[in-house]
Amino acid sequence: MSDEHHDEWKKLAVFAVISGLFGLLALLVSHSYPPGNSLHWISTLLLALSCLAGGWDALIDGWASLREKRVDVHTLMILVAGGSWIIGHPEEGALLLFLFSTAGAIEHYAMFRTRGAIDALLDRAPKQARLIENDGKESIISVSALKPGHQIIVLPGELVPADGQVVSGESSVDESTLTGEAKPVDKKTGSFVSSGTLNSWGRLVVLVTKAEKDSSLQRIVTLIREAQESKAPAQRAIDRWGDIYAIFTLSASLIFFLYHYYVLHNPMMGGETSALYRAMTLMVVLSPCALVLSVPSAILAAIAAGARQGILFRGGAAVERLSGVNTICFDKTGTLTSGEPVVASLEVYPPENRQKTLSALLSVESNSTHPFAAGILKACRAEGAQCLSVKGLANFPGKGISGEIDGVTWKIGGRDFVGCAALPSTNTDSGAIISEVWASDGTSIARVTLVDEVREQSAATLSALHQLGIHTIMLTGDREEAAAVAAKKVGVEKFAAALSPEAKMQMVRKISSEGHLVAMVGDGVNDAPSLVAADIAIAMGSRGSDAALESSDVVLMDDKIEKLLNAIELSKAARTAIRINIIISVGAALTMATIVIFQGATLSLGVMVHEGSTVIVCLNGLRLLAHRPKA
Repeated sequence: MSDEHHDEWKKLAVFAVISGLFGLLALLVSHSYPPGNSLHWISTLLLALSCLAGGWDALIDGWASLREKRVDVHTLMILVAGGSWIIGHPEEGALLLFLFSTAGAIEHYAMFRTRGAIDALLDRAPKQARLIENDGKESIISVSALKPGHQIIVLPGELVPADGQVVSGESSVDESTLTGEAKPVDKKTGSFVSSGTLNSWGRLVVLVTKAEKDSSLQRIVTLIREAQESKAPAQRAIDRWGDIYAIFTLSASLIFFLYHYYVLHNPMMGGETSALYRAMTLMVVLSPCALVLSVPSAILAAIAAGARQGILFRGGAAVERLSGVNTICFDKTGTLTSGEPVVASLEVYPPENRQKTLSALLSVESNSTHPFAAGILKACRAEGAQCLSVKGLANFPGKGISGEIDGVTWKIGGRDFVGCAALPSTNTDSGAIISEVWASDGTSIARVTLVDEVREQSAATLSALHQLGIHTIMLTGDREEAAAVAAKKVGVEKFAAALSPEAKMQMVRKISSEGHLVAMVGDGVNDAPSLVAADIAIAMGSRGSDAALESSDVVLMDDKIEKLLNAIELSKAARTAIRINIIISVGAALTMATIVIFQGATLSLGVMVHEGSTVIVCLNGLRLLAHRPKA
């Protein structure tokens, strides 16, 4: 199947209509001028034109396959159509090619619809932006000319031209194109906005942070297109055996012909009992059209449907395998919790070094991408801390970060990494999820106590997973106490705390080695190794790090944990559609082959059953485009 042009289905549809019209005209002329009449040749000419229109695309594709020393379904159809003329049944050859071209048009239309759902994302991308010049004047420039550091104006009702941060103004932004979530998101100074989203009511001044090619919208489209090119395991298996099956079909038909001609002594050509007629009928019913389409029609539709819901499947394998997951491991911070911890206390010892220590904490932590960083920076700025020059920055995933200020090395992270002595516990709510970040230069110590909140839907999502028979495990680098509180609140079955990225990865591998099909859900750099180790990697996309996104098979674009249930539901629907398609395609082929071999059937019946099953398979896959989550 060729998908080089989105309008391919229109061309095939036109050929199919022309083929059908010529075929009907031939039938009418043949009725008016039966064989023996001097004008009967008009009917034969019309049948030839019908075959030419219906078989043109198959002829081109079949010839291309033969030049590559391959035999595919197009070759088989052309052979049968040609054979029908040889045995004196050109009308059945015309019917075959008409139905084959019609099924091809429907097939290409199904694929066009799945790609159209993705192209709609790019259609939402604005082409121009309102740039604020250095002198304060506005000018209209191409979005492709925008660079990080430019400031742009987004008026009410306009699409955001580029990824950026709001410098001034307030509004609500519809992010449904990226996340599938129709509810507008409030934006104010400091908020981030993404290209292709719709500004609702306020005027925003946005500082561009990414060029067009690196924008969220472009990244999503790239991910989905890569996914649609990535075949599912079942599809790869069908492709791998496709040519062999075509040769088997040819061989079986040849053996069937020889049996009828030499053993049963049927005539070589003639009526429906002739050896060549029976062999061609068998060739038609065994041709793997429907089987070849059984997987991609469902996979591509599922990928497109997921994209509309804010779920990015990065390939057919992800769609196919997620439905079989029986164990899911979760990161804690930013996955099961909001990922936006609030600073409950900020202690410095000795107290007289508070300003110096907080400025060092602010300066080094501003280079961190950890979910705790935003809250810490906010608390330090609130106390007037100053951002200082930092040299020799070093990041230690899962442990902390270090940097040199005025020749002194500061370490920020867990207490063991920093090397601080224990301090008295702070007075916080015993039911809160408490995390600690430490900082020290060897003489001064800072302890930041943060309180995180469980996501509103985390407990309900895990409960629903348990009802599906899926085991849940929380893996976190946080302290045992904080992990225990979070585990209790969300209802996870098991948890492990104080894990380094390597330990997380080893834990995932151990669970997988025990025979479980494991999915890992995470959002941070320190989750990347465990995401790679999992059978299915699922990233929280909106706030997820680039490393987590690149390591993932599935991306939940709006960071809503409940979308995990939607993804599993869609994967199961795709698996069901694939199984139904395979049953239809294989069942139709085997049933008709049995009838042809032991009883005999007309070529017309074989053609209609064969092409009918192909159409049904396409439409069954296409229905996934209308899939909506149950909840």
